[in-house]
Amino acid sequence: MRTLQLSDQKARSLYKTGSNEMKELLAENFGKDFFSQSVIDRIKTYEDVCAELGESPVDEVACKKLGMNKNDIAYLKLTQVVRALNEGWVAKVYDNEDRWYPWFYHNESPSAFAFDGSSYDRSYAAAGSGSRLCFKSSELADYAGKQFLDLWREFIV
Repeated sequence: MRTLQLSDQKARSLYKTGSNEMKELLAENFGKDFFSQSVIDRIKTYEDVCAELGESPVDEVACKKLGMNKNDIAYLKLTQVVRALNEGWVAKVYDNEDRWYPWFYHNESPSAFAFDGSSYDRSYAAAGSGSRLCFKSSELADYAGKQFLDLWREFIV
């Protein structure tokens, strides 16, 4: 007998695209709740993001040796957060599609940096609407803005 090992990410991917028999087999081994959880229920921390993607956390020591600062490191981590929460969705740079961004409030006091809401824009080629740190829904943008506020603060401030 051989044992097959699957990462959580690979199991979820197979479940989405698999036949009914495959789904039954995966549900028997992982449990039905494992596949019914929303990404928001699965991802609460940066460590959860890395586990979802099957990636190692950003090596901050190595990044600093390369001359990166805390803003650069936060950006790298936020790109992982965006990829994990979007579950494979990637904004198309040249297509007109809605994409959502968290917005923040800051009044020159470090303790006053706070999530303020989310907004969206079409992907017209104009300043103010990018395609990198955006989300496929307002729910995900709101969640990321609140749940990962410290990372956004490190990136923006």
